[in-house]
Amino acid sequence: MCGITGLFDTRSMRLPERERLHRMNESQQHRGPDEGDLHIEPGVGFGHRRLSVIDIATGQQPIFNEDKSVALVFNGEVYNYLELMDELRGHGYVFRTKSDSEAIVRAWEHWGEDCVHHLRGMFAFMVHDRRRDCLFMARDRLGVKPLHYAVTDDGWLLFGSELKSLVAHGGLRQDIDPRAVEAYFALGYVPDPWTIYRQAHKLAPGHRLLVKRGQPLGEPQRYWDVRFTLDAKLDEQEAAEELRRRLTESVKLRLKAEVPLGAFLSGGVDSSAVVATMAQLDGQPVNTCSIGFDDPKFNETEFAQMVADRYRTRHRVETVGSDDFGLVDMLAHLYDEPYADSSAIPTYRVCELARKHVTVALSGDGGDESLGGYRRYRMHMMEERMRSAFPLALRKGVFGPLARLYPKADWAPRVFRAKTTFQAIARNSVEAYFNTMGLVRDPLRQQLFSDGFRRELQGWHASEVFHQHARRAGTDDPLALIQYLDMHTYLPGDINTKVDRASMAHSLEVREPLMDHELVEWVATLPSDLKLRGQEGKYLFKKALEPMLPHDVLYRPKMGFAVPLARWLRGPLREQARQALQHGALAQTGWFNPGTVARLLDQHERGAMDHAQPLWVLLMFDAFLRNAGLGTTTARIAA
Repeated sequence: MCGITGLFDTRSMRLPERERLHRMNESQQHRGPDEGDLHIEPGVGFGHRRLSVIDIATGQQPIFNEDKSVALVFNGEVYNYLELMDELRGHGYVFRTKSDSEAIVRAWEHWGEDCVHHLRGMFAFMVHDRRRDCLFMARDRLGVKPLHYAVTDDGWLLFGSELKSLVAHGGLRQDIDPRAVEAYFALGYVPDPWTIYRQAHKLAPGHRLLVKRGQPLGEPQRYWDVRFTLDAKLDEQEAAEELRRRLTESVKLRLKAEVPLGAFLSGGVDSSAVVATMAQLDGQPVNTCSIGFDDPKFNETEFAQMVADRYRTRHRVETVGSDDFGLVDMLAHLYDEPYADSSAIPTYRVCELARKHVTVALSGDGGDESLGGYRRYRMHMMEERMRSAFPLALRKGVFGPLARLYPKADWAPRVFRAKTTFQAIARNSVEAYFNTMGLVRDPLRQQLFSDGFRRELQGWHASEVFHQHARRAGTDDPLALIQYLDMHTYLPGDINTKVDRASMAHSLEVREPLMDHELVEWVATLPSDLKLRGQEGKYLFKKALEPMLPHDVLYRPKMGFAVPLARWLRGPLREQARQALQHGALAQTGWFNPGTVARLLDQHERGAMDHAQPLWVLLMFDAFLRNAGLGTTTARIAA
């Protein structure tokens, strides 16, 4: 696990400036505290910060072939590297190390761009091939590891694990993309392939990009996508047995390490399944860790303890105070662009705890998207049945006006929020799910933005992100469609971003067995009623795990990793939020309607309405502006 960065001259063979490359590399020192190195030659420079996990003695980067015509920097883990090495030895290649990074070098030499099809794991890497005079970059299929890139005005291609490494170069224009702002306020993160800056991009999951010197930068190519065929011919018992077998294989692949290894144990189904599988594979007690909260409404530690007791893990728990909100500015620094998932706070804390005892931790991330675990899936399917009963024109004519007339009731359980339900029924499936995922929904988002900012958007709406993905989904199954949307938006943009930045802030490697692409591909062949049956999400997964986990862990209501935002913003964060949103960097941009901001603050503080989510989104945007140094003058919008 590492941080990678570098430059490539797209026009000629200029020699990169060592000082610039050094700054870029050191900006990511937290991702790899063990070693750091630079490589510079005419036309290209690579930087690497290393967290030593596999082949500690000889796994340094950048890594080269024999004549140094091919160089690689790589972040992640390729779990099938030993099998890959054996295959490549059969083609005549000789290996000098036992590292997965050298396996990628040889795979590039043998298969070229198609090397990505042979890699199983989480990865972001760059290859420079001097003989072909090109640069090649690729990102893993589900976007576990990040990769950012940009072309400066003078023709340098910059790349890095984190956006801060591109900023550290000094040549990146920090003009803010208004579409990224609209998407952030809708979703709480900036989705791939955008970044908050117009000039920079994220390489999207499952994509690769070949850059040839002297030629225009082309569009990244998609090399992988999940297909929900739903055509598996297995009965329930056979499917459960196969799911257990594939989970075991995926976990086993991720136990290779030369450093202490453990797992997160939240008390939820997914992390508990991973821990139970680890315990059955290893005769030694598993190192597990949990974060507890002093507010019982958010505390799951009793369920984590059930699993820890059953498998006799070395379990460690730390309790986080319910007023642990002092990380606002730290989060802005870690994420480099606006990011509003408040569960980043406990995620940061659990990574901090884990790193005290292990260097690698397995997590249960990805299970909800693939196996059908989110509560919103159940609600969407209930709404979908109503949408299918009436034509769209009738739904818009009847339920649209009802949604406008019905009072907002964010305080109530969602099933009783008729306004939200009426809004969903009046929309098509994609727009309804976009609305479900919204943090600042229409029409509030439009009221929040100033007239000038809305003109900059030129009519662009963040729902287009979902529509673009939906057009490629290749399924008309309503559950499969929203799972596909989550795998291309929420999973890489929110979940994977959160875990990567929080873990690497503590130099901790996190591995996700439930995001193994072969497992995900197989689960996508299962009929939807094996994932969501009635009101039971993860139906087959829970059935498969019944011999392994307590009933109370499997079938209790899903809690999530939440924090008490509403209380914070009425209490200890009240004055800080008001000062920031009415007088801070955000207020200076001119992009927001001060009257709407004041109304949200007043209504929330009086308890008349719960505006915690939009206020948190605004607060984190203000923190981003300050961290980026854009708070003293009006931030620049890229036209």
